[in-house]
Amino acid sequence: MLDHVVAQKTYFLIFGILLALTALTTGVAFIDLGQWNTIVALTIACCKATLVVLFFMHLRWSTRLIRAVVLSALLWLAILIGLTTTDYVSRNWTPIPQPWESSVLQ
Repeated sequence: MLDHVVAQKTYFLIFGILLALTALTTGVAFIDLGQWNTIVALTIACCKATLVVLFFMHLRWSTRLIRAVVLSALLWLAILIGLTTTDYVSRNWTPIPQPWESSVLQ
């Protein structure tokens, strides 16, 4: 099997971008964005994960079969997160049963 050779400059560039995104995540944590704090932090985390998978795990230069496996794993993860979210959201849809009242007069 032939391995793809990546220049050191590419690794250092991606490492610098990852450090900058980490600093950006830390900086955003100190800014009050209201409900957007979590969304911004997760967006930055997804960008960092994408860079790691593409360059350090060599997905960018891999075969179509490997890419299909990774995409199917991400699809499966999205399905599981979606099912978990629907369970969490629908928990308050059914009323909580009240206890029976006693018919014994006191």
